[in-house]
Amino acid sequence: MTTLVRYEYADGVARITLADGDRGNPINLASVAELHAAVRSATRDGARVIVLAAEGRFFSVGGDLGSFAGADDVSILLDDLAEALHRVVSELIRSSAIVVSVVQGAAAGAGFPLAAAADIVVAADSVKFSLAYGKVGLTPDGGSSLLVSTLGLHRVLRLAILGDALTAQEAHAAGLVARVVPADELTATADKIVATLAAGSGAAQAGAKRLLRDIAAPAPEAALRKESLSISAQAVTPDGREGVAAFLEKRAPRFNS
Repeated sequence: MTTLVRYEYADGVARITLADGDRGNPINLASVAELHAAVRSATRDGARVIVLAAEGRFFSVGGDLGSFAGADDVSILLDDLAEALHRVVSELIRSSAIVVSVVQGAAAGAGFPLAAAADIVVAADSVKFSLAYGKVGLTPDGGSSLLVSTLGLHRVLRLAILGDALTAQEAHAAGLVARVVPADELTATADKIVATLAAGSGAAQAGAKRLLRDIAAPAPEAALRKESLSISAQAVTPDGREGVAAFLEKRAPRFNS
């Protein structure tokens, strides 16, 4: 059976790698189940640092739209998928470990808020961050609404409604990305950050994370549940069905509303 997510642990550092790089690390029920198991393993192992990285050209291209089109009930599928992914996002946010995401190529759709669920984001200088849900007639999930506390309301509205993308440099200027480096320096830069975290006080780092995140988003699970309800409802509308169909057929969508 293909491994979609790889987990490694040593010396207080858990490394979680999205390993379906040939397909762009799409987000589906199988990959999220493996991702959740890896996050749970990091908690069980008592990791002080969690590194979330990906193989291949892209961090993640987002939701696996092919699986949406083949579902008997896409609303149920999307509610199940969003809730499963949101458990992962919630556990990363709530974890006492400092989470470092290492992003290359693109973080699109739900791949964007998944990368942003980290406490420290390191990005290659060629990275593009995009939500892109509106282009397929859907509303954002994966923790997209939590981006408001980092990027600001109107920037996230622009990303969600106009479908704009953020470059790595723009994301750095907005405060989302901690370091922007050439792609060939990405791993070494992330390793330096991990070493810095490992040499510091884990208790102080966990305390600072808890304090600041509680101020930024005191009830993240409520926001995540609203996202699940919204995307599952939108998926069965004519625009939702048309957006997914147009994407798979590689044509421009013809929205009615």
